[in-house]
Amino acid sequence: MSERRTVTVRGDRPYDVVIGHHLLGELPGVLGTNVRRVLVVHPAALATTADTIIEDLRAAGYETFGAQVPDAEEAKTAQVAAFCWGVLGQADFTRSDAIVAVGGGATTDLGGFVAATWLRGIQVVHVPTTVLAMVDAAVGGKTGINTAEGKNLVGAFHPPAGVLCDLASLASMAPFDFVAGLAEIVKAGFIADPRILELVEANVDLLKDPVAASSSDVLLELVERAIAVKARVVGEDLREAGLREILNYGHTFGHAVEHVERYQWRHGAAVSVGMVFVAELARLAGTLSDEVVDRHRSILTSLGLPTTYRGDRWERLLTAMRRDKKTRGDVLRFVVLEDIGRPSRLEGPDPALLAAAYAEVAEGATTSSAIPL
Repeated sequence: MSERRTVTVRGDRPYDVVIGHHLLGELPGVLGTNVRRVLVVHPAALATTADTIIEDLRAAGYETFGAQVPDAEEAKTAQVAAFCWGVLGQADFTRSDAIVAVGGGATTDLGGFVAATWLRGIQVVHVPTTVLAMVDAAVGGKTGINTAEGKNLVGAFHPPAGVLCDLASLASMAPFDFVAGLAEIVKAGFIADPRILELVEANVDLLKDPVAASSSDVLLELVERAIAVKARVVGEDLREAGLREILNYGHTFGHAVEHVERYQWRHGAAVSVGMVFVAELARLAGTLSDEVVDRHRSILTSLGLPTTYRGDRWERLLTAMRRDKKTRGDVLRFVVLEDIGRPSRLEGPDPALLAAAYAEVAEGATTSSAIPL
């Protein structure tokens, strides 16, 4: 399959997100001729891919180094960032050099943060290898690492020079990882693009098979549409001054679940429950219809994503949500829907309303083993 699509992210530093198959050969064109040194940041699981990229970049004339980091959220620590800074310092990286982040969302978050903070900012190119990274973490310029107190509390806004979304890399994903990433695509459908929801509903069986989906026109269109939603938003609002907040639909509760579960839940699985939570919250507040709430559960359940969470964690979840980036002072803020494609904010909801919404997602959930880990 040779078809490819390009989505341009506007703003002060516009860049292209290329979606297609077998795109690694395009890295030199994205890096440009002014870059001399390149650090390829990658998890251990992608060592072979990283070695190929390093060899190709060296053949193209770049002085290239590798930095292997832990898999998943274990990479997003101050200690790992310091290790990367050490590699950059020992190799004499200057402001005209670059980082290439190859991997899932945790790797692109880390690689982007290291690039943002080295010499107050050097170029980064993302090569996301998971659905989640392609449609969420690698696009938009948000970078960050975690602390003991919460997820992404330390970070910077640092747009990449470009993003290469090679759908061929998705074929090797475990089905539960692949499906977890689809939650962010579904989110984009609910907040901005109803066609996404229609495509998902019509192609559920295909989308649960990474091998078949990765070479399909359906996934190509879904990834393009989800990226286009994010591109439109971040092009207008890079630093989350207002509009960008809608991209956090389902994330306040979802991030709290991740924190309480010590990041053993996949991000997409947590956001899936988070979307149902805020849908129920909006319904209880009188702003969202039963039909749209039911559609949340129907789509997410059909994909195999969780829609419930254990019922004995409310106080811990509430504490975690109060640390969320959207919270102002002691006032909790949630992105909710008035209808599909009509997001809004709910500020300082009554505690009884929050507890009632939690009761709706706690039904039937007694342990965290109910979700795909």
